[in-house]
Amino acid sequence: MFIMRNTHPTFDNSFRTLKRFNNSFSPEFHLEQNKFTPKVNIFETDKNLNVIFEIPGVKKEDVNITINDEGILTIKGDRKSNLENNNENYLRQEILFGEFSRSFRLPNNIDSENIKAKFNNGILEVSIPKVLPEDKEINIQIN
Repeated sequence: MFIMRNTHPTFDNSFRTLKRFNNSFSPEFHLEQNKFTPKVNIFETDKNLNVIFEIPGVKKEDVNITINDEGILTIKGDRKSNLENNNENYLRQEILFGEFSRSFRLPNNIDSENIKAKFNNGILEVSIPKVLPEDKEINIQIN
C-alpha cells in the first residue's frame, strides 16, 4: 500500500483517476453510490420467524417497522452522518450514511398481531410468531 500526498496541482486529476480505477475493481461499493443497506439474517424456529438487522450508528427513534395487508414486512430508517464535510480529500470512504428500506414477503402462517421487536447496540431483532396449525379431527360420512 502506498500513500499519495498532494504535492503538485496536477496530482488532483491523477488522484481522481486513481480513485475511479480503484472503484472499478470493487463492484459492491462505489464512492458515488453512497447508499447504506443494512445486512440481515432471517431464520425460523418451531414457533417464530426471526429477522435480525445489523444497523450500527442508527438510533431507535430513526427506525420504523411496518407490515401491510399483503404480508410485507418493511424496515425503514436513517443512519445520519456525524462527520463534518469540510471538503476533505478522502482516500477511501466506506462508511455509508443515509436512508434505507428493506422489505420481505412473510409466509401466510404468521401472527401479525403479536410481532415483537427489540433494539440493542445496533442490532434490531424482529420476532414474528407463527400460527400453529390446530389438530382437528373431522368425521367424514360414508354414503
